[in-house]
Amino acid sequence: MSVSGDSLWITMREKGYSRREFMQFCSFAAATIGLGVQGKAEVAKAFEQKQRPPVVWLHFQECTCCSESFIRGSHPIVADILLDSISLDYTETLMAASGHQAEKSLADTIKKYAGKYILLVEGSVPTGADGVYCVIGGRSAAQILEEAAKDAAAIVAWGNCASYGCVQAAKPNPTGATPIQELVGKPVIQVPGCPPIADVMVGVITHILLFGRPPELDSRGRPKEFYSRRVHDTCYRRPYYDAGLFVESFDDDHARKGYCLYEMGCRGPVTYNACAVTRWNDHTSYPIQSGHPCIGCSEKGFWDDGPFYRHLPSFPGFPIEATADTIGAALGVGVAIGVGAHAITTNIRKRPVIQETQAESVSEPTDKKKVD
Repeated sequence: MSVSGDSLWITMREKGYSRREFMQFCSFAAATIGLGVQGKAEVAKAFEQKQRPPVVWLHFQECTCCSESFIRGSHPIVADILLDSISLDYTETLMAASGHQAEKSLADTIKKYAGKYILLVEGSVPTGADGVYCVIGGRSAAQILEEAAKDAAAIVAWGNCASYGCVQAAKPNPTGATPIQELVGKPVIQVPGCPPIADVMVGVITHILLFGRPPELDSRGRPKEFYSRRVHDTCYRRPYYDAGLFVESFDDDHARKGYCLYEMGCRGPVTYNACAVTRWNDHTSYPIQSGHPCIGCSEKGFWDDGPFYRHLPSFPGFPIEATADTIGAALGVGVAIGVGAHAITTNIRKRPVIQETQAESVSEPTDKKKVD
């Protein structure tokens, strides 16, 4: 694709989309970056008037799951339009060109649009053995990244591989897999996850398109809009955690009742991501909702923080969290802070209530049958 200077609205109109569909997409984009309905007009104005920025999407040591996630965004127009709206000039996995034509497209974009193009990077960069583990067009990944990052207006590291190294960087890291941030010498927008949630990726791109700058980032370079809270904080199983009701085996009765997966190794309490809020596959579900503990795939070094099903011994946080394994003894030793003591007492009191409620719900069909 070449940069035509067309806006997103012109591109959509040429593809046969109606004005109504365009405005629906603007509503989706506004909601994704937290602007809500009131921000639809602002998004629409930007998508009507702003030219499409050129984009270079590089792939290094990864499995392409980030690209797979991105093209499966919740809104049906994302895959068809958003890639066009950012004028994707180079990507090894999606572009039609190959060989010398592909390499020429990369070189031309970097040279012609210096200081204007957006660089998206998927995968870690192997620095071992002079970069021989990942070579494209006769050049190492490190050389390609250095050239592409030099004049990029913004750099986005897609997924855990580009953000932290992921499985390639796990011990003993034979290829010398290195995160993008450690190699480019300039700010990088980190969007970790294995892969990142599609709508989170769309939100980051939308923010850059709309405002011409990165979203607000935390100390690790992650967009606060999506990485400011732990999975644990918004998990629907949190009440069971607070009440001390845990799954102890994947096939036990507690698992069938949907109790907390903390004792099965769930990393939700130490993982920052929007999984429990945004969820996956058109907001259908996420790992914990599917019955599997969070493995912390958006955190640094999660492959080495294993095994995945090992119970976390402890983690910092509110007093009730720090005493999850000794919740019965917590009241015996007392709690210095009154609020903490009240929280623990209240949640321990919830245990029999929750269990009784679940018992009633399980017996309801039988009772009804007797009445009938």
